[in-house]
Amino acid sequence: MRPLLFLLRKEFRQVFRDRGFIGRLFIAPAIQLILLPLAANYTIKNINIGIVDHDHSQVSRKLSEKILSSGYFKLAGYTDFNSKAGKLIDADKADILLEIPEKFEKDLIREGSKKLGIEVNAINGVKASVGFAYLSNILSDYNNDIRAEWVQPGSAGEVPTIDIITSYWYNPTLTYFIFMVPGIMVSLVTMIAGLSAAFNIVKEKELGTIEQINVTPIKKYQFILGKLIPFLFIGLVVFSVSLLIARVIYTIIPLGNIALLYLFLEVFLFALLGFGLLISTFTETQQQANSLIFLFMMVFNMMSGLYTPIDSMPSWAQLVAHLFPISYFIEVMRMIVIKGSGFHDILHHIYAVLMIGAVLNTWAIINYRKTS
Repeated sequence: MRPLLFLLRKEFRQVFRDRGFIGRLFIAPAIQLILLPLAANYTIKNINIGIVDHDHSQVSRKLSEKILSSGYFKLAGYTDFNSKAGKLIDADKADILLEIPEKFEKDLIREGSKKLGIEVNAINGVKASVGFAYLSNILSDYNNDIRAEWVQPGSAGEVPTIDIITSYWYNPTLTYFIFMVPGIMVSLVTMIAGLSAAFNIVKEKELGTIEQINVTPIKKYQFILGKLIPFLFIGLVVFSVSLLIARVIYTIIPLGNIALLYLFLEVFLFALLGFGLLISTFTETQQQANSLIFLFMMVFNMMSGLYTPIDSMPSWAQLVAHLFPISYFIEVMRMIVIKGSGFHDILHHIYAVLMIGAVLNTWAIINYRKTS
């Protein structure tokens, strides 16, 4: 035990001797957690729309005003020529074109129905589908307004309607950052703790001190624990700072047990630090370690469910995603913070991450023994 304590003392001194450590530990996570949720906004606004109005009636003007006052659309052009409107899409100045045909108001009054033309610039598929959905809802609301205005109560032409009452669970206001912030917190812990753990052993190799340690009476498990425990502490600090920022800036307070979050964090760090240790056994320089960590972080962020649901991925991609401990932690964070899930709800996730951590740490220790 005494060799381990001396090794831990040495590791903590070495970590805090780094002048940039405080910045990486506090300032960087704070800035990223404040800025990233604002940038990763699922609410798409400022959709450029071109309106081709061949009717110039009171109904068409009210429809245009309703669309532009919704807050989702920005007028890219208002014209009565299709050729001018087409140039808006060609020049990427318009995402959607709405064509209001001639005699729109008269035919609507006489026939009770009239078709509108919608053309969508689908280069950005997400923006196109969301913009079309917004516009369709606005047109549907406007259609209901017209029916309510023109159809007299009790008249024979009155059409019965069905009222729909919608209830959104866990996030009633559909606020996007309530969903994004817990995932970004996990990403920050992954990046800082995993990267630091990998760099630490590689730095020993670059300085040549790894060979001196290998000839000392320090056992392998003591060396590994001495390297991992300080970064376990770092992960706890980064996570605690992130929780504080989420509460102060975004007023996000976990509905579930905070102690349960820290329990799963310990399990996650066991797997994550094993991954960092494994990276360090395959690299000889900090530049090599940085390149590998950056590569894996890109894959983790894209396939962990941070931005896109894992269930919407192909079957093979879902299998790959469930090999990453970060995907389980992001899901657990959202379950505990947003839903208030309990221990039994995340038991499967704990077992899965423990198994992944056991494989990563065992592989890292075996590989370290080969290279030492």
